[in-house]
Amino acid sequence: MAQSKALYAVGRVICAPIMKLCYRYKVINKSNIPDDNKGYIIASNHLSFSDPVLLGLGQKRRLNFMAKDELFKNKFFAFIIRHLGAFPVKRGAGDGKAIKNGEDLINEGNLMTIFIEGGRSKTGELMRARSGFAVIAQQTGAPVVPACITKIGNGIFAKRIIHFSDPITVEELGLDSIDRRALKKAGTMVMGKIKEMREHDLNEYSRS
Repeated sequence: MAQSKALYAVGRVICAPIMKLCYRYKVINKSNIPDDNKGYIIASNHLSFSDPVLLGLGQKRRLNFMAKDELFKNKFFAFIIRHLGAFPVKRGAGDGKAIKNGEDLINEGNLMTIFIEGGRSKTGELMRARSGFAVIAQQTGAPVVPACITKIGNGIFAKRIIHFSDPITVEELGLDSIDRRALKKAGTMVMGKIKEMREHDLNEYSRS
């Protein structure tokens, strides 16, 4: 099901003031992804259900998302999130259909977002990267943009920093092949960038 441009635009208008009020969010490097109609992969950590909305508000271009298949069990909710650019993935199952959907979106010049830890962090700490993003990058040649969502303070509605790094090419990621070692190295590199952004933002904004 194709993303609805109109629904996405309306969603942005509605969600922006709500998210600003709830999270007082700040975006860093909002314009770092070129508006060149080329496909990119945004690889982000994952803290809460609000993360897709915050990431979507943090980029000028529309985002598509891999989302856990449990979210699509309710037909009405599934209809809404599909039209907003989400598609299901079965976690931990090596979901070939989801990978193919991601590759198609990239090849069509879209931005595709993956929460590379495979799920939400219950502690707020970073977890290890899964290999799905690297497989799609290797197959499509799409650059990967590490993204970090950092929670500043305590409480459900603590301030959020949404930080995008510069794109990393498949050559820089070492994805000349698709063997396990190359995938692990790419995951380590991207998580390293996310860790750098998280440490910077904690140090910079925890004082404010």
